Amino acid sequence: MPQTTIFRETLGDTPVIRVLDFLIEGRGLDYSLSDIAENSNIGWTTLHRIWGKMLKSGMIKPTREIGMAKLFKLNEENIAVKELIRLYDTLLYQHNEKHLSRKIIIKV
Repeated sequence: MPQTTIFRETLGDTPVIRVLDFLIEGRGLDYSLSDIAENSNIGWTTLHRIWGKMLKSGMIKPTREIGMAKLFKLNEENIAVKELIRLYDTLLYQHNEKHLSRKIIIKV
């Protein structure tokens, strides 16, 4: 079972959040649907069930085709996506600060 992320812990571990988590982490890159399903750890059928809504909302956009594969990426120009990225980065920063600020006591 893959480890959860602070983003999923905060927003809930749903298929849409898993896809967004993966795409925000790999922002700037484009992926095939197979890559998105595999790396988001969701099934192919589940991805197809949510994919139309994600495209329609403008959160995801098609980028190019390689052979028969269509590639997609996070639409970083979308206002909601910008806010999700900001939230993602803030959560990650807070999480890291919490862990890095712990004092280490060494007994000699």
